[in-house]
Amino acid sequence: MLEFIIEARGYIYFIATILLVLFLYSYIYYMYKVQRSGKKNYEKYARLALDDGILDTPIESREIKQKGEDK
Repeated sequence: MLEFIIEARGYIYFIATILLVLFLYSYIYYMYKVQRSGKKNYEKYARLALDDGILDTPIESREIKQKGEDK
């Protein structure tokens, strides 16, 4: 029984590693595709850590919806 648990743990670790790598690369591809199509500009977010003061301008403007408006 102990050998089965040790062997199963190895297979589960391997499968989890493969799934996480696939998720990471698919997310990188998604970000590349969105930036390339012009929907988002991720270079604006590169300065987010430096421009985090209360008086700094926001990266993206937000739409403020009034109470009772439909989506």
